[in-house]
Amino acid sequence: MTTTQNNFYGLGIAPGILDVLHRLNFTVPTPIQYKAIPVGIEGKDIIGIAQTGTGKTLAFGIPMIQRLAQRKGRGLVLVPTRELAIQVNETIAKLAPTFKMRTAVVIGGESMHMQIQALRADPRIIVATPGRLIDHLSQNTVRLNDVCILVLDEADRMLDMGFAPQIERILRLVPKDRQTMLFSATIPAEIVKIASAYMQLPVRTEIAPSGTAAELVSQELFVVSKDRKGQLLGELLKRFTGSVLMFVRTKRGATKATRLLRNMGHGAAEIHANRSLAQRKEALSGFKSGRYRILVATDIAARGIDVTGIEVVINYDLPDDPENYVHRIGRTGRAGQTGHAVTFATPEQGQDVRDIERIIRSVIPRADHPGIQMDRFSSAPAYAPRPSAPFRSGRPHHGGPRSFHSSRRRR
Repeated sequence: MTTTQNNFYGLGIAPGILDVLHRLNFTVPTPIQYKAIPVGIEGKDIIGIAQTGTGKTLAFGIPMIQRLAQRKGRGLVLVPTRELAIQVNETIAKLAPTFKMRTAVVIGGESMHMQIQALRADPRIIVATPGRLIDHLSQNTVRLNDVCILVLDEADRMLDMGFAPQIERILRLVPKDRQTMLFSATIPAEIVKIASAYMQLPVRTEIAPSGTAAELVSQELFVVSKDRKGQLLGELLKRFTGSVLMFVRTKRGATKATRLLRNMGHGAAEIHANRSLAQRKEALSGFKSGRYRILVATDIAARGIDVTGIEVVINYDLPDDPENYVHRIGRTGRAGQTGHAVTFATPEQGQDVRDIERIIRSVIPRADHPGIQMDRFSSAPAYAPRPSAPFRSGRPHHGGPRSFHSSRRRR
């Protein structure tokens, strides 16, 4: 069959992996998969720039497994969060058994003893967070001298979380003669520095401009005072009927918001750094299964949640880092589905909103609600939004505001 973006054939993928993809109903490659897989299979270094929810795990997982099947050595995948490590491993583990490859997950919050046992079983692929991998390196329970393929997944997020020293230490310990695949939604200066120092003529595969918000996610912004946020949230949750991922700024804020939602009668769980790994797993599995309709998260989960079918992302608080807005709203509208993102901003946060709009290169449509007093930003925006009618009537459309009076509900 000829190369086409409508299937995985012609990308250089081995027949055994193609059979597995077919059994798993992976039939059409995403743009990042279509561009990155052939380059990765050739053994070239890659800088893959793609927004969240675009299938990056298979984009590096397929080349990694195929190349490891042809040579000795080990694959190492570094990710920023525990949840993302588990999910990356789940995806890779669907392909690895075809070639009798074991995987191991090395993350904080779980038993070091169990991880040591898994490492002693000689896994061909290790998925790790930088901090816990450094712990194992310090205790001589893992070696990196046989790593021939290194993946840095969500590299910008790892740097945002302060992992730069750990990443540089790991990069110095893995052999120079290796393949490196770096994937990120944005390309800050720190990543350019890593690429120039530790990669060999990387091929840049860019699916969307750095910082671009997910194309299938419509957005709207409410300017509302802090004391009216809870009331507005309650009204919004009457409008949407599906699963909701809600972001807040702080761990304490997550606990308060979860309590507020439960008092409204909604099934809600929280996920943040103060929760144990077991509690975070329970919250995420409960959200996936529908036991909890709403998952309240800090930005630790902005890239670690891979759940299809999230109807709406609610930014109850603006993120500290405007780039995290892209990663937050990328939790909906995944795998070709449409999604919606609602953002709350208080009157004094006009500059924060303008910073976000510069990154996404568009204006977030302003909205209002007939039963709740809306506010305006305290200063005129430098990034002037295009004039728009109040959010009161009209048919919903992609990228624009929706009506609270419309009888059509999002499904």
